[in-house]
Amino acid sequence: MNEFLDKVFLDNPVRDYLVLIGVLLFVSFIKRYVSKGLAAILFRLVKHWSPQIEQKDFVNLLLRPLEYFFLLITFMLTIDRFTFPRILNVHIYEKATLQDVTNTLLSLALSMSVIWIMLRLIDFIALVLGKKAALSADKTDNQFIIFFRDFFKAIVFIMGAIAFIRILFGTGLVEKIVAGLGIGAAALALAAKESIENLIGSFIIFFDKPFRVGDSVKVDAYQGTVEKIGLRSTRIRTLEKTFVTVPNKKMVDSILDNLSLRTQQRVALKLELGTDTPAESLLLFLQDVRQLLKTNHDVLENFIVNLNDFTKDTYVIQIIFNTYVIDGSQYTALRETINLGVIKLLEARGLKLPTTSTNVNVNDLRS
Repeated sequence: MNEFLDKVFLDNPVRDYLVLIGVLLFVSFIKRYVSKGLAAILFRLVKHWSPQIEQKDFVNLLLRPLEYFFLLITFMLTIDRFTFPRILNVHIYEKATLQDVTNTLLSLALSMSVIWIMLRLIDFIALVLGKKAALSADKTDNQFIIFFRDFFKAIVFIMGAIAFIRILFGTGLVEKIVAGLGIGAAALALAAKESIENLIGSFIIFFDKPFRVGDSVKVDAYQGTVEKIGLRSTRIRTLEKTFVTVPNKKMVDSILDNLSLRTQQRVALKLELGTDTPAESLLLFLQDVRQLLKTNHDVLENFIVNLNDFTKDTYVIQIIFNTYVIDGSQYTALRETINLGVIKLLEARGLKLPTTSTNVNVNDLRS
């Protein structure tokens, strides 16, 4: 038996291969339990940050990356005692051998597992902050969470890219790249001008807060609800239910109307009556309209109802009032109520509108 175990195969005794297989099988069996235990220990350390977070949420985020990390570390530590077979150590490219390629792939795999764990930790921190933000009615915190989650993930990806370059090409290339950045900084800044402007625009949006996720906004020809504010752009769901992506630079530089921040709405109605309308009937009609607006609790005081102008064919009456009703359906119902009331008053006084002379203009009043 010992002779078989001591038999050399590919420059290594059979015993070492059996040990490697046994260790990997054992680790594959216990990796889930070890990862769960390690995740549980880490959870106890961070539990005080947010009592609302359950342990299973934290474990589910870190379980798979910890499993692969644990298995990979075990494999690398076990295989380190092996002698790479000379027959397999062929030259692949210039001075690079198969052993060099294998070591490089293992280093890349280890780096990827570490990056995976870091990304999951960022997701967990975002989850913790999201739970706290859910307790507040202010949606600003939700914007910050999404933005900085993506921002720190981008930093992790950049660090990972630098690590990959170092593993593949050595520290010399990384140093050359860093040195080259000083020389080519102007060219790089020029090439990435729009991206940098959009990134700066995103910071301005978050700190100046001209709008938030969920706000109804109007920018240029687009009007809709803000669904997401990202590092580069803002996503808006339009009234037609299309999904518009607007660069953050444009959101900052353009004249933006935040419809959600309006406190009142202004309604302007213009009526044109024929010049054959008696002055007494016209005066009584104006009084009736004033009484109609006065008795409606949704219409604010200081409304205007008067004979604004006249031409050779018509008398022009303007009706202007403000309302606190902002909701679309309620606002439409209020307009319908006022319009029907005016029509009934016209009928009661025996007054008629010219066939093509009614215009209704609606504007917003912000205070």
